[in-house]
Amino acid sequence: MLRGFYTTASGMVAMQRKQEALSNNLANMNTPGYKEDQTAVRAFPELLLQKMGAKNTPSGNRLPQGMSHPIGPLTTGVYVQEVIPNFQQGTVRETGLSTDVALVQGELPDETGGLFFTVQNETGEERLTRNGNFTVDGEGFLTTNEGYYVLDETGNPIQTNSLDFTVSDEGVLTADGGESNLGIAYVEDANELEKEGDNLYAGEAAALPEGVTYSTQQGALEQANVDAGQTMADMTGTYRLFEANQRALRAYDQSMDQAVNDVGRIG
Repeated sequence: MLRGFYTTASGMVAMQRKQEALSNNLANMNTPGYKEDQTAVRAFPELLLQKMGAKNTPSGNRLPQGMSHPIGPLTTGVYVQEVIPNFQQGTVRETGLSTDVALVQGELPDETGGLFFTVQNETGEERLTRNGNFTVDGEGFLTTNEGYYVLDETGNPIQTNSLDFTVSDEGVLTADGGESNLGIAYVEDANELEKEGDNLYAGEAAALPEGVTYSTQQGALEQANVDAGQTMADMTGTYRLFEANQRALRAYDQSMDQAVNDVGRIG
């Protein structure tokens, strides 16, 4: 009976974590370049139950002989193994702002691969993002809307000196200071990236290999790839599973109360 407590409680914890991920997706559905989180729920190893018994041997000593019969497997609960971002391309929407740049993926050599803008975080480390909602700071550097420097293909911050610049379809930025190529990095397996705050990702990136195609669109932004309707439906289903585990836990609690207070009572 105590095992039932652990099994139902693990189901409640797993559904709570899944609900948190879904709620975060819904809260960021208007964040440019946001990639929805998907939870991978996995079951704990099953236990094989066997009935243990004994029978007497036909010998004169009639010694008991141990024997067992398999009853079947017993599940021991579930847990959220990992939360994986879905890097599917989001829709591109025109904004009319010259500082907005959308990165559109073309042909990729790997199904799990992905393309990202390269930026510099507050500690000077290179990070990746799909959010092209850029701006220009007081010193004339191109930055993200959180204030992180946008890098060129050589890993240096891009300086435009004004809002008057253009970005070609090939990612070439032209401003008063000259031309520079936007830093576009390729990741062979985007699922291995570590998701950080401010829509940034940490991980190993490489130069663009042969066969990779992409385009940049100035005055447009890639939208979050969150399906609001599907997310709401998933949240409803997750809540119902949480309630089902809660009812099972309550039933175990009532059975335990009966066993302790009623079964052992002497009439």
